[in-house]
Amino acid sequence: MSVRPPNPPTPFPRNFGGKGENGAALVQIENLTIAFPDESGERLIPVVKDASLSVRRHEVLGLVGESGSGKTQTALSILGLTRPPGRVVGGRVLVDGEDVVGMDEAEFRRIRGKKAAMIFQSPRTSLNPLMTIGDQLGRVYQRHQGLAKGEAREASMTMLRRVGIAGPERVVASYPHQLSGGMAQRVMIGMMVACGPELLIADEPTTGLDVTIQAQIFDLIAEVQGETGMSVLLITHDLGVVAETCQRVAVMQAGRVVEIAPVDELFARPRHPYTIRLLRAMLRPDQPAELASEPAIASETAIKADGRCYRAVSVDSWASAGVAAPEVVEVGPDHVVLCHPGEVSEQVVAGVPA
Repeated sequence: MSVRPPNPPTPFPRNFGGKGENGAALVQIENLTIAFPDESGERLIPVVKDASLSVRRHEVLGLVGESGSGKTQTALSILGLTRPPGRVVGGRVLVDGEDVVGMDEAEFRRIRGKKAAMIFQSPRTSLNPLMTIGDQLGRVYQRHQGLAKGEAREASMTMLRRVGIAGPERVVASYPHQLSGGMAQRVMIGMMVACGPELLIADEPTTGLDVTIQAQIFDLIAEVQGETGMSVLLITHDLGVVAETCQRVAVMQAGRVVEIAPVDELFARPRHPYTIRLLRAMLRPDQPAELASEPAIASETAIKADGRCYRAVSVDSWASAGVAAPEVVEVGPDHVVLCHPGEVSEQVVAGVPA
């Protein structure tokens, strides 16, 4: 089944992030499980289950899926920011070969900033409303680079100019509420790249911004990434942005990583039914009547690899499908799908028995 990439509403550079380095993983997440207690506190409910993915050096990896699929929780585990009562209950998170699961705060200070940094969805909730921009950005330079206060202020203004903010002398004296959404996000990007991180995690970095500002923010991330060679983990709902900015894509559904593939391969030959549903849900200006004319999307797809038959089953249909333990199956070069052994049932269409 072939699904063409969408036409993005705004242009982004096609070579965003370079080619990456195949096999050279900066971050390796292996069978990660994150759980939160239920209301009684007696049972742990997994919100991320046996998730595995890698972020290679110098690449941009897109992480997509609907809200609540576990994308942000997966990313937070890299920086040890899973908030209690949630906790990592299984698996490993390797950052440059070092397992960060179970590290204390002192150890994480070596990781945050230098190894990895994160841009959150809402810059206004991430910036301290009681401190000026200059004080907040200056503290980064003072703590991580040992600069004196005056030197940190100069470095802060240089960074603000670098991220495209005019009049940095005025901005360093401003409070977050005095900035526009686009300016606040530029400040956040400046703070996160101030220490030259090897990985930048961008969690829906353009939420709430208009289309023009969104394009500027992605161009800025591309520019900084091109200058520094850092890796980028881009969490987004916008498949148009993914098609134009990422080298590879990981798809999450209900806490599971169900498919990972190079971006062109994923758009041309999606294999997991959930991925197919995501791509079919996109409104495409070249085919405005497609959604109305599309047939129902099966909740299972057939996978054949190494002479064996598998079932790629939508996670929301696992219970009714009676599936066995899942396996990660390689269906092509650098293309893996979460599958179950066995032939596909022809009686299951769109998750509803015929």
